[in-house]
Amino acid sequence: MKYRISGNVIRRLPRYIRQLDLLAASGVEKVSSGELGAQMSLTASQIRQDLNCFGGFGQQGYGYNVRQLRDGIAQALGMDEKLGAIVIGAGNLGRALISNFRFEDCGVTLLSAFDVSPDLVGKAINGTLVRHANDIESFVKLNRVDVAVLTLPQSEADAIAEALVKLGVRGIWNFTGIDLDVASADVTVENVHLSDSMLTLGYYLRSGDKE
Repeated sequence: MKYRISGNVIRRLPRYIRQLDLLAASGVEKVSSGELGAQMSLTASQIRQDLNCFGGFGQQGYGYNVRQLRDGIAQALGMDEKLGAIVIGAGNLGRALISNFRFEDCGVTLLSAFDVSPDLVGKAINGTLVRHANDIESFVKLNRVDVAVLTLPQSEADAIAEALVKLGVRGIWNFTGIDLDVASADVTVENVHLSDSMLTLGYYLRSGDKE
């Protein structure tokens, strides 16, 4: 099922998942738009508008069933698709993601990592085998790889991304520090800039403003 949702709403959906998980863990079975909005610093109207984008989960006078709403949002986010992922670049950042990021909580299975360092190839990081980068093509052809996580040097990012697109990888989670602009309408790139978040924080600290 395809969902037509604005970019701003999509960016809020993971926040809903986190809050609903907290409510479920606390034994809460239902929540109103007003209660959920207060917990997330959103208005009840905004909550209703967001959730109406992909179906009506609430009932007048009852509110939202926490688990049903969580499952509906998870479906919209593709968390039930069991996506396969690889990490390309097993340096400091790559190893940190492999060791600490819970891919499975996002509906993603981490299949393998790739690098060129003799010190890393053939070793396992948190149960994930590091293969040589020369084996990326053959691995992708033999396995369902939906997402490639790029944590390699900037100078190699464009060439690797182009190769991945040709191999049919549909999503790129890009931590290389440059914006990738792949020439394919079938591929989605999420460019992650950790420095942007820190610089934004610095602005608010300096100015005293708040969002």
